[in-house]
Amino acid sequence: MINFFKNKINKYTGILIRLDDIAENMNWELMDKCEILFDKYNIKPLLGVIPNNQDPELLKYPKNERFWEKVSQWKKKEWEITMHGYSHLYTQKSDKKDIFNYGGNSEFYGLNYHEQLDKIKNGIIEFEKRGIQIRSFFAPNHIYDEITLRALKDCNINIVIDGYGLFPFFKNGILFIPQLFYREILLPFGIQSTQIHLNYWSQTDFNQFEQFIKKNADKILHLDYILNLEKPNLIKNTINYTLEKTIKTIRALR
Repeated sequence: MINFFKNKINKYTGILIRLDDIAENMNWELMDKCEILFDKYNIKPLLGVIPNNQDPELLKYPKNERFWEKVSQWKKKEWEITMHGYSHLYTQKSDKKDIFNYGGNSEFYGLNYHEQLDKIKNGIIEFEKRGIQIRSFFAPNHIYDEITLRALKDCNINIVIDGYGLFPFFKNGILFIPQLFYREILLPFGIQSTQIHLNYWSQTDFNQFEQFIKKNADKILHLDYILNLEKPNLIKNTINYTLEKTIKTIRALR
């Protein structure tokens, strides 16, 4: 019986390395260092690629003219290429009425169905031009509405790397992989993703990340591992529901 529970805990304990804001313009010096680190420990991260980056803050960073060639190389390494919005331009504001009550600026929230659908379709086209098929998505600033989820499903994207919980969960027919923290924290139980913004890192931040990878390499998961787990059950859904309500209540008080 003890071994049974140990095996269950091990099976459902791990972290998915999610890198945000992967685009032509970014901190390529640190990205190159991360690639060497991932290869050394056979880590297959999930990269949130912006297909048509127009964010003025990101455009200040050095541009890699061979960006899409790099993305194709990462794909061949079996790294997960995920769509991170379309242009990364914030034109909307959610006022904490988005599905996770984050609040703040958004690229998608509040736009009508056809506007959101066009963004997602156009993003997919950018990937397909380079022979890259995507199956997952996460929105800039974590902000979605019900229309966003409908548009994703209609584009055959049924995985979102976001949300609250200790386990993957379904919402509106989409599988969500939770993302809880703004830094690398491996919980003693549960499955989640990181949220890493290389562009804001210093060398010290990278050094700390390197130590995290060295210490926890055996607990770093690939998306396929998570997709092959059993579907959420009543216990997992109850834990996730309780955690989501707690976090939303705390956010509402801020």
